Amino acid sequence: MPQDIEFHLPFPSSPSPDLEGARQRNLAWVGRTGLVGEGRSLEWYASWDMPLLAAHGFPYAHGPALDLCTDAMAFFFVFDDQFDGPLGRDPARAAHVCRQLIDIVHGADPAAAADACAVAFADLWARCGDGAHPGWTARTAHEWEYYFATQAHEAIGRLRGTPADMETYLQVRRGIAGTDLPLSLGERAAGITVPAAAFHSPQLRIMRQVAIDVTFMCNDVYSLEKEEARGDMDNLVLVIEHTRPPCTRDEAVAAARREVDVRVERFRELARQVPAMCRQLGLTGRERTAVATYVEVMGTWMSGYHAWQTRTRRYTGALRVIPHTGPGYFDEVLGK
Repeated sequence: MPQDIEFHLPFPSSPSPDLEGARQRNLAWVGRTGLVGEGRSLEWYASWDMPLLAAHGFPYAHGPALDLCTDAMAFFFVFDDQFDGPLGRDPARAAHVCRQLIDIVHGADPAAAADACAVAFADLWARCGDGAHPGWTARTAHEWEYYFATQAHEAIGRLRGTPADMETYLQVRRGIAGTDLPLSLGERAAGITVPAAAFHSPQLRIMRQVAIDVTFMCNDVYSLEKEEARGDMDNLVLVIEHTRPPCTRDEAVAAARREVDVRVERFRELARQVPAMCRQLGLTGRERTAVATYVEVMGTWMSGYHAWQTRTRRYTGALRVIPHTGPGYFDEVLGK
């Protein structure tokens, strides 16, 4: 069982003290936007415990900041499941329904939102931009565009029926995982602005890529059975099996763990270089504090996501609740 695999992510993670409040407020939000229906849909959604993910991934957040992170996590996973059905095997239609969301990012009237996903996302994007630094908003807009645009390419992979090469997999998976967005949300929740010269340093750029990759690579192991049953091809274990034959399932999982271990060690190595880089850039004390906080944001997100995904029913109970012979959702809330 891939859920039994352990990863060593040596970064501290303890949940936000506002966890219970976030649980109540998030249930109200998914209901108000129509993202999650009542009855079995709400019961299944609640078992994922999105607020626990946000509380572990953003432990320094509370109140509206934690709510934004929690609601974004809810959106990611509900939206993702909408492609576990006919939409996920129709690249043209996937591109079409995602276009309205990309348009919202770039200024389209949110009042024209055509379905519950668009309504929920329009609300999220408005809250993201409220008081945000213009540089952060511009960067995050691109990250959302990448996330939405790559959904069609995951559909192409399902039609192909075989995993892609590693480079192609990484380009698609980095998009559909959307794991750059939680790092950006973490900046907002922590109330920091990272100076551009530091943000685009080799150290922080590589560390950010590591945090992105580690998150979805661990997830690929835990969600392997769920994704394989539904014909998803963009999974690290499947890519390793396909591109490194002969390779057993156990060998592929072990190789996936090594991919994570190498990246984690690289992250720690680069983190040790960050203080000297900040001094060389002549950053002020406040700016150095922001950079140090950002390093913590990235590490905490990796550990926090891992703490959540090892206990959520989303992976341990998925195939029992929603069999792979039908759509991977109870309610259609995208592209209706």
